[in-house]
Amino acid sequence: MTGTAPPRLLVVEDDPTINEALTDRFEAEGFAVVRAYDGPGAVAAYEEHSPDLVVLDLMLPGFDGLEVCRRIQADRPVPVLMLTARDEESDIIVGLGVGADDYLTKPFRMREVVARVRALLRRVERAAELQREGEGLEQTLRHHGLVLDARTRRCTVDGDPVHLTPTEFDVLVLLAREPGAVLHREHIATELWGWDDSSRTLDTHVKSLRAKVGHTRIRTVHGIGYALDDGVAQ
Repeated sequence: MTGTAPPRLLVVEDDPTINEALTDRFEAEGFAVVRAYDGPGAVAAYEEHSPDLVVLDLMLPGFDGLEVCRRIQADRPVPVLMLTARDEESDIIVGLGVGADDYLTKPFRMREVVARVRALLRRVERAAELQREGEGLEQTLRHHGLVLDARTRRCTVDGDPVHLTPTEFDVLVLLAREPGAVLHREHIATELWGWDDSSRTLDTHVKSLRAKVGHTRIRTVHGIGYALDDGVAQ
């Protein structure tokens, strides 16, 4: 769009080769890019440049990506795509818990990184549009004590506020629009990222969601997908 500044990304990766490759690809895709190579440098770059999204490696010198995430999210909510060489689910769930919105494990394809970044930016823009318009689609979804406000992207469970990442919120909205219905994993993944995700990414997001909204609210239908239940243990 003429006259519109491109989204600004902060790429935080201590490996110079990977950092340069990511930066070159993002710039080729039309993004403005700022780089950092360690934890303190990431926080300083974030404060100086106010990026629209952060691509953040988990293992960093100085202090790790989890601490970076905590510090920058304390300033203002910003989408974070976490990169990790470890596929330990516990590490990833901790990352999602401190403010990362999505993750990819190394080695990754550059095309997939770009697609994840664009998907996160679309969610943020969609939320901003709903807030500006104040009307439109059904904004509040309710189901057995679970309340989702699509305009403010806030979630409460039995009256208590629950912090969800943009990805988690969108997963829950998809399920809450058809409570009780089983949604295929392929459908959910395509809605989230634009393609069928054959990795465990969706499963990890659901596990993180269960820890936040209640383990019995989201039912797994093995080999098919997920459904939103009433949260009452069977």
